[in-house]
Amino acid sequence: MSQFVLVHGAWHGGWCWSRVLRILRQAGHDAHAVTLTGLGERAHLLSAEIRLDTHIEDVVGLIRCEELEGVVLVGHSYAGMVITGVADRLQRQSPGRLRHLVYLDAMTPRPGESWSSRHTPEVRDARLTEAHRSGGIAIPPPDASVFGVGGEDCAWVARHLTPHPFGTYQDPLDFDADRVADLPRTFIDCTSPAFPTIEPMRRQVREEPGWRVVELETGHDAMVIAPEALTALLLDCARG
Repeated sequence: MSQFVLVHGAWHGGWCWSRVLRILRQAGHDAHAVTLTGLGERAHLLSAEIRLDTHIEDVVGLIRCEELEGVVLVGHSYAGMVITGVADRLQRQSPGRLRHLVYLDAMTPRPGESWSSRHTPEVRDARLTEAHRSGGIAIPPPDASVFGVGGEDCAWVARHLTPHPFGTYQDPLDFDADRVADLPRTFIDCTSPAFPTIEPMRRQVREEPGWRVVELETGHDAMVIAPEALTALLLDCARG
């Protein structure tokens, strides 16, 4: 039995992992999906006080409270920021908690970078403007179709998206890159269609040593569109 902790990206919640959770649990694995503070069913907690560190603590707290060991930690999109911070903290404080880091079409920050660091000026300005309209509290969700979902899946995702806490957008993440790199790291590149803001990360993981890169022919929300294929990759990471 392997242990998985799944962390959603911006505007999503733990709900988006329901199909993957079902497959993992039916196969006898222990799987948890975190909902980050201010999102999903925790949207009532949305406030300007939520920072990147809040979301890192959400995940660290679950791993500690569930007494998990040897975790395959999966972060989708924005949550690449979160799982990098979690890995740095747990590798320093509780070695052995983590087994493998999986970046699902995700941010792969360098020390000192924020979620916004490698966005284009156009994307950054648009999100700052949107956040300003909310009083600096949140970034409203985009149309669900940008995540590569269609039909009933698009309608389902759209119903569940919630504004994302703006305090996480520009917070720099300071961490020990060597400590994080001690863990095996897999980047799952969702190629069809490719999500534009992830392009700098796609190049990075192919240029830097230490990354295993696998391609998945699906859109950005692979956990919704292709749960079986994604789960197969996660199980392969657990074995590796």
